[in-house]
Formats: sequence, structure tokens, C-alpha cells
Amino acid sequence: MTSDSVTRARVLVVDDAATVRLYHSSLLGGAGFEVSEAANGLEAVEAALGTEFDLFVVDVNMPKMNGYACVESLRSETVRSAAPVVMISTEDRPGDADRAYRAGANLYLVKPVAGDRLVRVATMLTAVKEAVA
Repeated sequence: MTSDSVTRARVLVVDDAATVRLYHSSLLGGAGFEVSEAANGLEAVEAALGTEFDLFVVDVNMPKMNGYACVESLRSETVRSAAPVVMISTEDRPGDADRAYRAGANLYLVKPVAGDRLVRVATMLTAVKEAVA
């Protein structure tokens, strides 16, 4: 198998903080993922309507559309994305993770998340895709 026959997993990093987006994108891009970014949930849903992603990394607290509503929209009849969703937030109250899972998230992590952990999680939740010869 050559590198030309492997399609990199596509990840959408969704966070209103530019520094967090850059950090997560840099980590994931450096690990071989193809990374796109969105500054809020609304941008993420619009991106998902036009592009198939293999993983979403979504913040909770964002303007225009928060992370919970974003994940619900990604799972809705309109978008129908089955790609895994990792929600990452500073919110660590009882019930925050449950709310994320009810919205459709696959995993809930509390910031700050160690870079190696984020890469491990992304790697576990995505599979290497082989292009059809």
C-alpha cells in the first residue's frame, strides 16, 4: 500500500476560541489528519452539509449555536452525520457529560485535554480509509 492509496481521516474542529482551534488543529494535523475548522456550531453544521467528516471535535460554549445544539443538528434528519463526536469543554458540573451524550456525542472531555490524549482519541474513533484501486 502506498501513501497515495490512503485517504486521511477528515476532522472538523469547532471552537469559538481561535487559539484552541489552532492548538487542536495543529495536534491533529501533525498526527496525519486532514483538519478543517469552524468558529461556532452554525458554521460546523454548514460545513457538514457540504463535506463528509470522519470526526467532529466540538466545544460546548460558543456563540450563534452552542455545542449541544450543534451535535443535535449533526445527528438530525437534515445532516444525518454518523461520524463520531468528541465534545471538549471547561464545563465539569454533574450532568454536563450526560447532556452531551443525550445530544449525540460519543465522548465528553474536560479542558484542558493533553495533546497526546486528543490524538489517541481521534485515532481510536477514526479508521484509516483505503482508496478503491
